[in-house]
Amino acid sequence: MTASRAACDWLPAAAAVSAAGWGANQFTPLAVVYRTQERWPPLPVAAMFTIYLLGLLPGLLLGGPAADRLGRRRVVRHALVLTAAASTLLAAAVVSQTAVYISRLATGVAAGVILTAGTKWLQELSARTGHPEAGRRRATYATGGGFAAGALAAGALAEWLPQPMVLPCLVHALLALLVLVATAQVPETKPSSPITLWEPRAAGLRRAAVMNPRFVRVVLPASPAVFGAATVAYVVLPPLVADRVPGYAPVFSGLVTALTLVVGMAVQPLAAWLDHAHSARATLVSMVTVIGGLLVGAFAVYWNSAAVVLAAAVLLGAGYGLTLASGLMEIERLAPPKARPSRAFVYQGATYSGFLTPLLLAVTAGAAPYPTLLTGLAAVGGLCLVITARYSRRNLP
Repeated sequence: MTASRAACDWLPAAAAVSAAGWGANQFTPLAVVYRTQERWPPLPVAAMFTIYLLGLLPGLLLGGPAADRLGRRRVVRHALVLTAAASTLLAAAVVSQTAVYISRLATGVAAGVILTAGTKWLQELSARTGHPEAGRRRATYATGGGFAAGALAAGALAEWLPQPMVLPCLVHALLALLVLVATAQVPETKPSSPITLWEPRAAGLRRAAVMNPRFVRVVLPASPAVFGAATVAYVVLPPLVADRVPGYAPVFSGLVTALTLVVGMAVQPLAAWLDHAHSARATLVSMVTVIGGLLVGAFAVYWNSAAVVLAAAVLLGAGYGLTLASGLMEIERLAPPKARPSRAFVYQGATYSGFLTPLLLAVTAGAAPYPTLLTGLAAVGGLCLVITARYSRRNLP
């Protein structure tokens, strides 16, 4: 393999990871279309968003072992076919709400598989270029860029082109198929050594990490805020101020989503600067940021202000990025390096519980107005902040 060929091989793998993120987040502006143009009730739309989680978690769990046994390229390419089929099915929302549920479930499975197997593939291909440290950075940018671009592109397509419930879905399906073609000649990177899917020692290290008092009292209380902050910013808030951007609700939703995720990626180096091995300084700052974002979001809904929603998205995006990065740094200190993948999976599983936040708010919306509910979430965050602060200097690794 020539050096120039090796230098380019990682690009299709990065495109596959981005396509998975694109497919996952194109639903956010489409949900605004369902709410504002089709007049679908908020509770079913929130359930459609949340069912993605039921597919994502098995995809994350199985994607890595499947890639180790069957090969990275094969698993990623099959998942690209699945995400293209899921987007094609999503286009059937014009005739069936049931199709949306099935599509979101399949999208979650495909995204989980690609985000694990595709990330491995991308990192190993990057290592072949002589820059192994670049693999993780490329995976981060490919994932975040796909999430942001998918929402922004879907919002723009739904806003300015015909068939807003159909065309964005078909564009993503076509994109996934183009990436499928591009990955056909990318080399396999699966190690040649035998793969053991279940290692008792690794399982024991994973249990030790989970049962660590610092994980329970410092990392775990903050973990739901990762995607809780993000989903409040781009799923909950935009539809509540849609009447303030008449005729531009889908693209506004896409803009808020992209802004949230871009800020989340941009602030993660700040978490490394704040991190301290003998305290939970980075985690505490991130939780304060999330609480501030929730309060600003409550004011945005109370004042019915699209501009304040943008300000809330900046704060919640920063909270999302800081909480994610600080939590990963904390959990990396809880067990030996060999257990790092297990620790990361356990932490990510806890963070994904934040995807339930829009559904929780939709279910309780009849009992209290959204400003009150968001203020209540901030109060819960404050309680978690107190717990984390109390134990921040205990059980140090």
